[in-house]
Amino acid sequence: MRIGLDLLAEGGWAAITARAVADRAGTRPGLLHHYFNGLPGLHVAVARRATEMIVDPVVDALLAAPDTAAAVEALRTLVPDMVAGERNLRLAAELLVRALRDPRMGAERRDWSRALRGRIAGRLAQLCPDWPAERREGTAMLFTAVLDGLLLQLILDPDLPTDPALNATAALVAKP
Repeated sequence: MRIGLDLLAEGGWAAITARAVADRAGTRPGLLHHYFNGLPGLHVAVARRATEMIVDPVVDALLAAPDTAAAVEALRTLVPDMVAGERNLRLAAELLVRALRDPRMGAERRDWSRALRGRIAGRLAQLCPDWPAERREGTAMLFTAVLDGLLLQLILDPDLPTDPALNATAALVAKP
């Protein structure tokens, strides 16, 4: 998995070949078929691991926040770290591009986004039980969109300040 991530950061998806992985690992290419059901399975596994490394710390902090204001503060603190360093920047960009071009990766990303929205809506049900389901679901979609949007904006402009967008988000999700 580490080798797959290294290759992805170095040369994009085209760099992750059975031969390249086997050469770096000092193994036979056939082991990829055994452990990952072939190269496409390795690609999916690498995408999942990259998402776990880049996005999951932010999601975990978001879901652990005691209220919506703390959730926005978690985003304020952790979102810039998603693309900190050249490696994370390249991995994040490759994940988004591949999700757009590859139906299997697109389905993986869609399922991940749906699950994330469900988890956020569930957390909001605990934090804001007086909110109607539509508001909780809409807020979950907003948080997911903010996370995805900021990630994309930081890929394009790593020096972009995120505070203005997060201040606007905080105003939108504040309890009335």
